[in-house]
Amino acid sequence: MKACESCSGRVEIGKNHQKVPVLQRAIGMVLVYMPIFTLPFVFASAYMTYWHLLMMGAKNLKTYSDFLPDRASHRYTLKNQITMDASFKASTSQSKLFWILNCTWYCPYSVALFEWHAYMVKIVENWWCPFAHDKKEGYNNAKIDKSFWHIYAEDAAKLEPEDRDNPIWNEDGDK
Repeated sequence: MKACESCSGRVEIGKNHQKVPVLQRAIGMVLVYMPIFTLPFVFASAYMTYWHLLMMGAKNLKTYSDFLPDRASHRYTLKNQITMDASFKASTSQSKLFWILNCTWYCPYSVALFEWHAYMVKIVENWWCPFAHDKKEGYNNAKIDKSFWHIYAEDAAKLEPEDRDNPIWNEDGDK
């Protein structure tokens, strides 16, 4: 039996965290912030994809802000932020500022950026390549009205029925 045949799809991290050596966890903490240096490139890639879609004629595209959580939905502020009682006295988990910066800025803005970028890449895929594969159902959050192939009837007729009538990239497939 493979390791994941019995798992539920849930990543196990909490069960193992305290078994990991402190030095290894400290290095892991540094590594989580290293992608900050890639953010300018990810933003550039996301905006190039966004502009590509606009230049192809896309309307009603979601923007980066559509993926950001509402500030009012954050439970904690600097005044009421909870902290942890870490056994290690110099732990960042005892700092309110650490949690506010992570939970209010770094995490939601990073997740939103990658979700927005993934959304647009799925639209690009649906536009240029309306051919089914075993992961294409996961593109359902990036539906389009018609793919490039569907705008020309003679080319749409060449598609397999599963590709021609798929409601992810052909709104007529909904009918």
